[in-house]
Amino acid sequence: MSSRWDGFDEVVAVADTGTFVGAAKRLGTSTSHVSRAVARLEQSLGAQFFHRTTRAVSLTDTGRTLVDQFRRLIAERDEAIAMLDLQGEPQGQLRITCPTALGERFLAPIVRRYVQQYPKLSVDLDLTNRVVELVSEGFDLAIRTGALADSRLIRTQVAMRGIVTCAAPDYLAQRGVPQSIDDLEQHECLLATSDVWRFRVDGEPRTLRPRGRWRCNNGEAVMEATLAGMGLCQLPAFYVNRAIAGGQLSEVLQANRPGDDPIWAVYPQRRHLLPKVQRLIDVMRRDLPTALAQL
Repeated sequence: MSSRWDGFDEVVAVADTGTFVGAAKRLGTSTSHVSRAVARLEQSLGAQFFHRTTRAVSLTDTGRTLVDQFRRLIAERDEAIAMLDLQGEPQGQLRITCPTALGERFLAPIVRRYVQQYPKLSVDLDLTNRVVELVSEGFDLAIRTGALADSRLIRTQVAMRGIVTCAAPDYLAQRGVPQSIDDLEQHECLLATSDVWRFRVDGEPRTLRPRGRWRCNNGEAVMEATLAGMGLCQLPAFYVNRAIAGGQLSEVLQANRPGDDPIWAVYPQRRHLLPKVQRLIDVMRRDLPTALAQL
């Protein structure tokens, strides 16, 4: 059965993702369905929304005008549904993206328990260190850390994570324990994704651009190199807390430890969140700080 909404979601999805394939993935349907829905709406309105070539899809002038109207109508429709169902059971598909280590250790168990609680809900959890474009890639929610730049997104803090500088006791016995940030210039520094290490001196933030012969964009690999006595590292506390508690690593410059980083739940601008998103944010705000503190 057709409705007056037929084609609106498909047109907006193609405009946002730039391809019919991307739109189909975002909507959880087939490319042929998206193509037919767009064509039917174009025929119904007597307007062409897209220039189509074998390599690209781009909006026509008419398409640019109408897609903004469609986007507003869809947002108002979804808002109305959400308001009617604020006390209802979370259902449908929920797409989430999260940094790999944080997701593997902490978020995946929380989301697993959440989806087991609601049988009408399905979850697509994408663990990646790539900064996903939520709108164009069709994600409902992202978990991110530190400073955020995208003003189109809403953020809600759900936890904090500490940052620790440490080394293996054998390394420190051979090279000495740094007594100040300046001492790090004489040490082997094991680098992760950030180009700078952060500290606090007399209550003020200070940064250092470390130097070293080992760099890896995986925190586990950097921690393993630290355990092997290759040098000092600065990592989120959840990577190293157990090793520090077990005596395999020793924290240095503890008095200069930087302030904790916020962990954010980030989502596209909407005046009202769907229950499936809002309830998960509430669960993360309750459970994630506890999980991080247990390490």
